Amino acid sequence: MYWLRKIKEWKPNVCVIMITAYGDIDLVVRSLKEGANDFVVKPWHNEKLIATIKDLLDKQEGSKPTKSAAKTSGSTSILGDSEVMQDIFHKVNKIAPTDANILILGENGTGKDLMAKAIHERSLRADKPFVKVDVGALTDTLFESELFGHKKGAFTDAREDRPGRFEDAHGGTLFLDEIGNISLQQQAKLLTVLQNRQVTRLGTNKPLDIDIRLICATNVPLQELANENRFRKDLIYRINTVEINMPPLRRRAEDIVLLARHFVKLYTGKYLKPAMDFDASAVQKLKQYNYPGNVRELQYTIERAVIMADDNLLRADDLIFSILESPTEETIEVDNVPLSTLEKNAILRVIEKNNGNITRAAKELGLTRTALYRRLSKYDI
Repeated sequence: MYWLRKIKEWKPNVCVIMITAYGDIDLVVRSLKEGANDFVVKPWHNEKLIATIKDLLDKQEGSKPTKSAAKTSGSTSILGDSEVMQDIFHKVNKIAPTDANILILGENGTGKDLMAKAIHERSLRADKPFVKVDVGALTDTLFESELFGHKKGAFTDAREDRPGRFEDAHGGTLFLDEIGNISLQQQAKLLTVLQNRQVTRLGTNKPLDIDIRLICATNVPLQELANENRFRKDLIYRINTVEINMPPLRRRAEDIVLLARHFVKLYTGKYLKPAMDFDASAVQKLKQYNYPGNVRELQYTIERAVIMADDNLLRADDLIFSILESPTEETIEVDNVPLSTLEKNAILRVIEKNNGNITRAAKELGLTRTALYRRLSKYDI
């Protein structure tokens, strides 16, 4: 820690990787706060260490070392300078190298699948398969066939032997998305497999041993999952050795502009556009919005703005947020202010900002002129 501080005083922009056999969370936190770029626990794996070094060397020369990205040995990175995201990064550094089952909680659009991929890429199974299944979309019949596989002739249209996703993920990580939406019958079958660490394909009685690291995700709050009428508690304990709560974007306001600039860089490259940035009005608008669609909504908003932009400076009028998103209950309950009051105040602020120009105000609010006029009548403005 002494030499880390000395190095950062001598050359603030140099990248530093800390290596130790004592990987406790306090030391990780201290190292990152003092300016370390990554933290490697002994015994390290040569390929992953080399990948970490290459990743740091690939950063733009002279750029400020940052703790804003939880980099992986692969291509996945999660951005965030906010305190809540730093806490998550520290937890990931601690649990990723283990085989602990992980439950990722959070609203839609918060990046649960990205976090699952990042954990896999930082794990000791990084060179093995990462298999994702949206189990919430599977019927009872498809659930067994998709996860456990089947033998030829096990059911109509089963024309050949087919391994399930558990077998596909053998040696690696199995990510079950929307786990909170599966039925009690499906839960019982899944619990049996996780307890025995064996799967039996449909149409056969021969069990197959499996070796997987399990990561699950759901947008259902843990308190609701604890209801036995909805979800088996014994399965919760089985899948939830460690839980990670992905915060909604409105709770990590410090990250909004950081993420927005990341998406601008991403989409200017994708659509062969010149480098772009935000003017002051755009930055203000980004910070004021509450993002009911979370990071996903911000991403799509920036993509649309980059495509439609006429020059390399994005302004407030270029940022049109989706009217498809509706405020969540959590948003409504902020400071116990009724939603109608929040909406009315927002409309008044934007109209005043645009000097009474309804067309510009409607565009900034992401509404049509007709929709805005209806709200003006509703609130007697």
